[in-house]
Amino acid sequence: MTPITAFEGHYEGEAAIWLKAGRYEAAILPGIGGNLICFRDTDSGYRFLHEPGAEEMEAFKANPGIHGIPVLFPPNRYEDGEFPWNGQTYHLPVNEAKTGNHLHGFLHTAAWEVEEFGTGTTDSFVTVAIKVDENHPSYQYLPFKYTVKLRYTLGEGGLSQQLLVHNDGDVLMPCLLAFHTAINAPFAPGSSAQDYRVKVTIGERWELSSDRMLPTGKFQELTADEVALRGEGVYPFYASMDNHYTAAAQNGRNRMELTDSKAGVTLVYDVGTSYKQWMIWNNGATEGFFCPEPQINLVNAPKVDLPADDIGLFGLEPGEYWEESSRIYVK
Repeated sequence: MTPITAFEGHYEGEAAIWLKAGRYEAAILPGIGGNLICFRDTDSGYRFLHEPGAEEMEAFKANPGIHGIPVLFPPNRYEDGEFPWNGQTYHLPVNEAKTGNHLHGFLHTAAWEVEEFGTGTTDSFVTVAIKVDENHPSYQYLPFKYTVKLRYTLGEGGLSQQLLVHNDGDVLMPCLLAFHTAINAPFAPGSSAQDYRVKVTIGERWELSSDRMLPTGKFQELTADEVALRGEGVYPFYASMDNHYTAAAQNGRNRMELTDSKAGVTLVYDVGTSYKQWMIWNNGATEGFFCPEPQINLVNAPKVDLPADDIGLFGLEPGEYWEESSRIYVK
Protein backbone atom coordinates (compact mmCIF):
# COMPACT_ATOMS: atom_id res chain seq x y z
CA MET A 1 0.00 0.00 0.00
CA THR A 2 1.44 3.34 -1.06
CA PRO A 3 1.71 5.62 1.97
CA ILE A 4 -0.46 8.70 2.20
CA THR A 5 1.88 11.67 1.78
CA ALA A 6 1.98 15.34 0.85
CA PHE A 7 5.32 16.99 0.17
CA GLU A 8 7.18 19.79 -1.57
CA GLY A 9 8.88 18.71 -4.78
CA HIS A 10 9.17 19.60 -8.43
CA TYR A 11 7.34 18.96 -11.67
CA GLU A 12 9.61 19.37 -14.70
CA GLY A 13 11.77 21.80 -12.75
CA GLU A 14 8.88 23.86 -11.34
CA ALA A 15 8.07 24.01 -7.63
CA ALA A 16 5.17 21.66 -6.89
CA ILE A 17 3.23 20.16 -4.03
CA TRP A 18 2.77 16.43 -4.56
CA LEU A 19 -0.06 14.38 -3.09
CA LYS A 20 -0.05 10.59 -2.89
CA ALA A 21 -2.76 8.30 -1.55
CA GLY A 22 -3.04 4.63 -2.41
CA ARG A 23 -3.03 4.15 -6.17
CA TYR A 24 -3.33 7.87 -6.91
CA GLU A 25 -0.91 10.76 -7.15
CA ALA A 26 -1.37 14.41 -8.11
CA ALA A 27 0.72 17.57 -8.24
CA ILE A 28 -0.11 21.27 -8.14
CA LEU A 29 1.99 24.19 -9.39
CA PRO A 30 1.28 27.12 -7.05
CA GLY A 31 3.55 29.51 -8.94
CA ILE A 32 1.79 28.88 -12.26
CA GLY A 33 -1.85 29.66 -11.68
CA GLY A 34 -2.46 27.15 -8.89
CA ASN A 35 -2.71 24.62 -11.71
CA LEU A 36 -3.39 20.98 -10.71
CA ILE A 37 -1.04 19.73 -13.39
CA CYS A 38 -1.39 15.96 -13.06
CA PHE A 39 -3.70 13.32 -11.64
CA ARG A 40 -2.59 9.72 -12.12
CA ASP A 41 -3.48 6.15 -11.21
CA THR A 42 -0.01 4.71 -10.76
CA ASP A 43 -1.24 1.10 -10.45
CA SER A 44 -2.91 1.16 -13.87
CA GLY A 45 -0.63 3.69 -15.54
CA TYR A 46 -3.55 6.06 -16.17
CA ARG A 47 -2.78 9.75 -16.71
CA PHE A 48 -6.10 11.55 -16.61
CA LEU A 49 -4.96 15.13 -17.28
CA HIS A 50 -3.06 16.56 -20.25
CA GLU A 51 0.41 17.12 -18.79
CA PRO A 52 3.18 19.22 -20.31
CA GLY A 53 6.38 17.30 -21.01
CA ALA A 54 9.84 18.77 -20.48
CA GLU A 55 9.89 20.11 -24.04
CA GLU A 56 6.53 21.86 -23.52
CA MET A 57 7.26 23.64 -20.24
CA GLU A 58 8.30 26.97 -21.72
CA ALA A 59 5.19 27.13 -23.91
CA PHE A 60 3.08 26.05 -20.94
CA LYS A 61 4.50 28.79 -18.71
CA ALA A 62 3.90 31.38 -21.44
CA ASN A 63 0.29 30.28 -21.94
CA PRO A 64 -0.90 27.80 -19.28
CA GLY A 65 -4.31 27.14 -20.77
CA ILE A 66 -4.39 23.60 -22.15
CA HIS A 67 -2.68 21.51 -19.49
CA GLY A 68 -3.95 20.36 -16.12
CA ILE A 69 -6.77 22.36 -14.51
CA PRO A 70 -6.27 26.10 -15.16
CA VAL A 71 -8.41 28.60 -13.23
CA LEU A 72 -10.11 31.20 -15.46
CA PHE A 73 -11.29 34.36 -13.70
CA PRO A 74 -13.11 35.95 -15.45
CA PRO A 75 -13.43 33.14 -18.02
CA ASN A 76 -13.50 33.08 -21.79
CA ARG A 77 -14.14 36.05 -24.09
CA TYR A 78 -15.14 39.68 -23.47
CA GLU A 79 -15.97 41.82 -26.49
CA ASP A 80 -13.34 44.52 -27.12
CA GLY A 81 -12.10 43.84 -23.58
CA GLU A 82 -15.09 45.73 -22.21
CA PHE A 83 -16.60 44.57 -18.93
CA PRO A 84 -19.66 46.60 -17.89
CA TRP A 85 -20.56 46.02 -14.26
CA ASN A 86 -22.78 47.80 -11.76
CA GLY A 87 -22.96 51.04 -13.73
CA GLN A 88 -19.31 51.21 -14.77
CA THR A 89 -17.35 49.76 -17.68
CA TYR A 90 -13.95 48.25 -16.97
CA HIS A 91 -11.39 47.65 -19.69
CA LEU A 92 -9.52 44.37 -19.90
CA PRO A 93 -6.50 44.00 -22.21
CA VAL A 94 -7.35 42.71 -25.69
CA ASN A 95 -5.15 39.62 -25.78
CA GLU A 96 -6.77 37.62 -28.59
CA ALA A 97 -5.83 39.52 -31.72
CA LYS A 98 -7.86 37.47 -34.18
CA THR A 99 -11.15 38.25 -32.40
CA GLY A 100 -10.36 41.58 -30.77
CA ASN A 101 -11.47 40.18 -27.41
CA HIS A 102 -10.05 39.68 -23.95
CA LEU A 103 -9.59 35.97 -23.22
CA HIS A 104 -9.47 34.01 -19.93
CA GLY A 105 -8.75 36.56 -17.24
CA PHE A 106 -5.76 36.79 -14.93
CA LEU A 107 -5.56 33.96 -12.41
CA HIS A 108 -4.30 31.09 -14.61
CA THR A 109 -0.98 32.89 -15.15
CA ALA A 110 -0.63 34.38 -11.66
CA ALA A 111 1.40 33.07 -8.72
CA TRP A 112 -0.65 31.55 -5.91
CA GLU A 113 0.48 30.93 -2.33
CA VAL A 114 0.55 27.57 -0.57
CA GLU A 115 -1.62 27.91 2.52
CA GLU A 116 -1.20 24.39 3.86
CA PHE A 117 -0.63 20.80 2.85
CA GLY A 118 -0.69 17.57 4.79
CA THR A 119 -2.33 14.21 5.37
CA GLY A 120 -5.21 12.66 7.22
CA THR A 121 -5.84 9.03 7.95
CA THR A 122 -7.34 8.35 4.52
CA ASP A 123 -6.24 11.21 2.24
CA SER A 124 -3.69 13.92 1.47
CA PHE A 125 -4.51 17.54 0.74
CA VAL A 126 -3.20 20.94 -0.31
CA THR A 127 -4.74 24.41 -0.17
CA VAL A 128 -3.52 27.26 -2.36
CA ALA A 129 -4.84 30.81 -2.38
CA ILE A 130 -4.52 34.07 -4.23
CA LYS A 131 -5.40 37.44 -2.76
CA VAL A 132 -6.15 40.28 -5.15
CA ASP A 133 -6.02 43.88 -3.92
CA GLU A 134 -4.56 47.18 -5.11
CA ASN A 135 -1.08 45.60 -5.11
CA HIS A 136 -2.00 42.87 -7.60
CA PRO A 137 -1.35 43.55 -11.33
CA SER A 138 -4.91 42.63 -12.34
CA TYR A 139 -6.43 45.22 -9.99
CA GLN A 140 -5.80 47.95 -12.58
CA TYR A 141 -8.31 46.23 -14.87
CA LEU A 142 -10.84 44.89 -12.35
CA PRO A 143 -10.47 46.99 -9.20
CA PHE A 144 -12.04 44.55 -6.74
CA LYS A 145 -10.54 43.02 -3.62
CA TYR A 146 -11.08 39.30 -3.23
CA THR A 147 -9.52 36.00 -2.21
CA VAL A 148 -9.77 32.72 -4.12
CA LYS A 149 -8.88 29.46 -2.40
CA LEU A 150 -8.49 26.03 -3.97
CA ARG A 151 -8.26 22.90 -1.88
CA TYR A 152 -7.48 19.55 -3.50
CA THR A 153 -7.88 16.30 -1.58
CA LEU A 154 -6.64 12.94 -2.84
CA GLY A 155 -7.98 9.66 -1.53
CA GLU A 156 -9.82 6.46 -2.36
CA GLY A 157 -12.61 8.54 -3.92
CA GLY A 158 -10.22 10.13 -6.41
CA LEU A 159 -9.46 13.84 -6.55
CA SER A 160 -11.81 16.32 -4.92
CA GLN A 161 -11.68 20.08 -5.42
CA GLN A 162 -13.11 22.71 -3.10
CA LEU A 163 -13.25 26.23 -4.54
CA LEU A 164 -14.00 29.32 -2.47
CA VAL A 165 -14.28 32.98 -3.48
CA HIS A 166 -14.58 35.72 -0.87
CA ASN A 167 -15.30 39.40 -1.47
CA ASP A 168 -12.73 41.22 0.70
CA GLY A 169 -13.80 44.67 -0.50
CA ASP A 170 -16.61 47.08 0.19
CA VAL A 171 -18.44 47.01 -3.18
CA LEU A 172 -20.37 44.39 -5.15
CA MET A 173 -17.89 42.32 -7.22
CA PRO A 174 -18.49 40.03 -10.21
CA CYS A 175 -18.01 36.31 -9.57
CA LEU A 176 -17.35 34.81 -13.01
CA LEU A 177 -15.17 31.71 -13.12
CA ALA A 178 -14.40 28.52 -15.04
CA PHE A 179 -11.87 25.71 -15.26
CA HIS A 180 -10.16 24.91 -18.59
CA THR A 181 -9.81 21.27 -17.53
CA ALA A 182 -7.75 19.27 -20.04
CA ILE A 183 -8.67 15.56 -20.07
CA ASN A 184 -6.58 12.94 -21.86
CA ALA A 185 -8.26 10.67 -24.41
CA PRO A 186 -6.73 8.16 -24.27
CA PHE A 187 -5.76 8.20 -20.60
CA ALA A 188 -4.97 4.47 -20.45
CA PRO A 189 -1.80 2.95 -21.93
CA GLY A 190 -2.65 0.55 -24.72
CA SER A 191 -5.90 2.31 -25.59
CA SER A 192 -6.52 4.65 -28.52
CA ALA A 193 -8.77 7.69 -28.81
CA GLN A 194 -11.13 5.57 -30.89
CA ASP A 195 -11.83 3.47 -27.79
CA TYR A 196 -13.36 6.46 -26.00
CA ARG A 197 -16.86 7.85 -25.69
CA VAL A 198 -17.72 11.04 -23.84
CA LYS A 199 -21.00 12.11 -22.26
CA VAL A 200 -21.64 15.61 -20.86
CA THR A 201 -24.73 17.03 -19.14
CA ILE A 202 -25.30 19.73 -21.74
CA GLY A 203 -28.66 21.37 -22.35
CA GLU A 204 -28.91 23.80 -25.26
CA ARG A 205 -26.16 25.06 -27.55
CA TRP A 206 -25.51 28.79 -27.61
CA GLU A 207 -25.04 30.32 -31.05
CA LEU A 208 -21.62 32.02 -31.31
CA SER A 209 -20.65 34.58 -33.95
CA SER A 210 -18.26 33.05 -36.48
CA ASP A 211 -15.81 35.92 -36.47
CA ARG A 212 -15.52 36.77 -32.77
CA MET A 213 -16.85 33.65 -31.03
CA LEU A 214 -19.33 35.68 -28.98
CA PRO A 215 -22.90 34.63 -28.08
CA THR A 216 -25.70 36.09 -30.17
CA GLY A 217 -28.22 35.38 -27.40
CA LYS A 218 -29.85 32.66 -29.50
CA PHE A 219 -29.71 28.88 -29.36
CA GLN A 220 -28.83 26.45 -32.15
CA GLU A 221 -30.47 23.11 -32.70
CA LEU A 222 -28.34 20.24 -31.46
CA THR A 223 -26.84 17.94 -34.08
CA ALA A 224 -27.30 14.18 -33.84
CA ASP A 225 -23.79 13.91 -32.39
CA GLU A 226 -24.59 16.52 -29.75
CA VAL A 227 -27.75 14.65 -28.80
CA ALA A 228 -25.51 11.58 -28.37
CA LEU A 229 -23.06 13.70 -26.35
CA ARG A 230 -25.71 14.24 -23.68
CA GLY A 231 -27.12 10.72 -24.08
CA GLU A 232 -25.25 7.50 -24.71
CA GLY A 233 -21.93 9.23 -25.46
CA VAL A 234 -19.92 10.06 -28.57
CA TYR A 235 -16.33 9.87 -29.85
CA PRO A 236 -14.66 13.01 -28.38
CA PHE A 237 -13.11 14.05 -31.70
CA TYR A 238 -16.05 13.50 -34.04
CA ALA A 239 -15.73 17.12 -35.25
CA SER A 240 -13.88 20.28 -34.31
CA MET A 241 -15.48 21.65 -31.15
CA ASP A 242 -15.25 25.10 -29.59
CA ASN A 243 -18.84 25.01 -28.47
CA HIS A 244 -20.81 26.65 -25.69
CA TYR A 245 -23.78 24.99 -23.96
CA THR A 246 -26.10 25.47 -21.05
CA ALA A 247 -25.67 22.88 -18.31
CA ALA A 248 -28.61 20.55 -17.65
CA ALA A 249 -28.12 18.29 -14.64
CA GLN A 250 -28.97 14.62 -14.98
CA ASN A 251 -29.88 12.61 -11.87
CA GLY A 252 -29.15 15.75 -9.89
CA ARG A 253 -25.54 15.93 -11.07
CA ASN A 254 -23.64 18.07 -13.55
CA ARG A 255 -20.80 16.07 -15.02
CA MET A 256 -18.67 14.69 -17.82
CA GLU A 257 -18.18 10.94 -18.18
CA LEU A 258 -15.40 9.53 -20.37
CA THR A 259 -15.55 5.79 -20.98
CA ASP A 260 -12.64 3.67 -22.22
CA SER A 261 -14.39 0.67 -23.76
CA LYS A 262 -11.12 -1.26 -24.08
CA ALA A 263 -10.04 -0.83 -20.46
CA GLY A 264 -13.63 -1.03 -19.23
CA VAL A 265 -13.44 2.06 -17.03
CA THR A 266 -15.22 5.42 -16.90
CA LEU A 267 -13.65 8.65 -15.71
CA VAL A 268 -16.22 10.92 -14.05
CA TYR A 269 -15.74 14.69 -13.74
CA ASP A 270 -18.55 15.79 -11.42
CA VAL A 271 -18.44 19.59 -11.29
CA GLY A 272 -21.46 20.51 -9.18
CA THR A 273 -24.60 22.35 -10.21
CA SER A 274 -23.36 25.92 -9.62
CA TYR A 275 -21.71 25.77 -13.03
CA LYS A 276 -24.57 26.72 -15.34
CA GLN A 277 -22.59 26.56 -18.61
CA TRP A 278 -20.18 24.24 -20.39
CA MET A 279 -17.51 25.05 -22.95
CA ILE A 280 -16.22 22.04 -24.86
CA TRP A 281 -13.03 22.43 -26.87
CA ASN A 282 -11.12 19.62 -28.55
CA ASN A 283 -8.17 21.37 -30.20
CA GLY A 284 -9.58 21.18 -33.72
CA ALA A 285 -10.61 17.52 -33.31
CA THR A 286 -6.97 16.54 -32.65
CA GLU A 287 -6.82 13.22 -30.81
CA GLY A 288 -5.02 13.22 -27.48
CA PHE A 289 -6.96 15.52 -25.17
CA PHE A 290 -10.03 17.71 -24.98
CA CYS A 291 -11.36 20.31 -22.54
CA PRO A 292 -14.79 19.97 -20.91
CA GLU A 293 -14.88 23.35 -19.16
CA PRO A 294 -17.39 23.96 -16.35
CA GLN A 295 -18.25 27.64 -16.32
CA ILE A 296 -20.36 29.81 -14.02
CA ASN A 297 -21.31 32.31 -16.68
CA LEU A 298 -22.15 32.68 -20.33
CA VAL A 299 -19.29 33.96 -22.49
CA ASN A 300 -19.32 37.78 -22.60
CA ALA A 301 -22.15 37.75 -20.04
CA PRO A 302 -21.83 41.42 -18.94
CA LYS A 303 -22.71 42.53 -22.48
CA VAL A 304 -25.51 40.03 -23.17
CA ASP A 305 -29.04 41.34 -22.72
CA LEU A 306 -30.60 38.30 -21.06
CA PRO A 307 -31.76 37.69 -17.48
CA ALA A 308 -28.75 37.55 -15.17
CA ASP A 309 -29.80 34.25 -13.60
CA ASP A 310 -30.06 32.62 -17.04
CA ILE A 311 -26.49 33.55 -17.97
CA GLY A 312 -24.73 33.17 -14.61
CA LEU A 313 -24.04 36.87 -14.22
CA PHE A 314 -23.94 37.40 -10.48
CA GLY A 315 -21.93 39.20 -7.88
CA LEU A 316 -20.78 38.88 -4.30
CA GLU A 317 -21.71 41.51 -1.75
CA PRO A 318 -18.95 42.71 0.60
CA GLY A 319 -18.02 39.85 2.91
CA GLU A 320 -19.92 37.22 0.93
CA TYR A 321 -18.54 33.80 0.00
CA TRP A 322 -19.20 31.59 -3.00
CA GLU A 323 -18.07 27.99 -3.06
CA GLU A 324 -18.49 24.79 -5.02
CA SER A 325 -17.07 21.28 -4.93
CA SER A 326 -16.03 19.04 -7.80
CA ARG A 327 -14.60 15.55 -8.01
CA ILE A 328 -12.73 13.46 -10.57
CA TYR A 329 -12.94 9.73 -10.03
CA VAL A 330 -13.11 6.37 -11.80
CA LYS A 331 -16.03 3.98 -11.81
